[in-house]
Amino acid sequence: MRDQFREKISFGPQPEKAPDCNAFTLGLFVACYNEAENIQGTLETVVAACGEVGVSFEIVVIDDCSRDRSVEIVKEFGRSNPGVPLTLCVNARNEGLANNYAEAAFLCRSEWYRLICGDNVEPKETLVAIFREIGTADLLIPYNIEIRGRAQSRRIISKAYTALVNFLSGFRLHYYNGMLVTRRDYVMRWHSNSHGFGFQADLLTRLLSRGLSYKEIAVYGQERQAGSSSALTFRNFASVAHSLQNIVIRRVSKLLYGQC
Repeated sequence: MRDQFREKISFGPQPEKAPDCNAFTLGLFVACYNEAENIQGTLETVVAACGEVGVSFEIVVIDDCSRDRSVEIVKEFGRSNPGVPLTLCVNARNEGLANNYAEAAFLCRSEWYRLICGDNVEPKETLVAIFREIGTADLLIPYNIEIRGRAQSRRIISKAYTALVNFLSGFRLHYYNGMLVTRRDYVMRWHSNSHGFGFQADLLTRLLSRGLSYKEIAVYGQERQAGSSSALTFRNFASVAHSLQNIVIRRVSKLLYGQC
């Protein structure tokens, strides 16, 4: 089997427990692709939020073939923060967010699991509000009351997408692109086969279809301070179409056969 990573480095205290044991409460996958201007701020925000909540945590950063200094910055952060359990994996080739999300779940050693985007768009207060609810439901689903600095066109697209997913899935959520907190075992077992941003709605509706308990959490977000977003690309539109197809098939299957 091809080795996905050309480099894998661990920093900080690493547990002696076996890989299949939960050594931490929360595992955080930080996605990084050309985030040299944002990745350090992201890591600092995550560490500060976990410290305020008092939750035991680990960080797995997967760099998806960045062409800037992202990798060097993560390494420096790891060396400068010896108390933070951090693993940096550098892909041998670009794998896409959804594949990295699933891969990081297998690398973590935690009970709960969440994606953190490396563009530092979630303030510490947002993460604290989410992390404080860990254990109160199988699925913690954040939704944005407001994303500071977001263009009106992006807000319209987001609302339309949420309405479409609600219509196709039969659920009634506020938002499907907020990074949920769920049990790591669920991600390893039922992760999406979509490749772009649409995987979040695909996974979430699949978990909801299994009757898992959930809690929606109102939070605030912010637009990235540096760099440009890669959300509105053909690749991600194709991923969304794939995810919507999966959602429809799953709902029809449940209606016909009582299973998803």
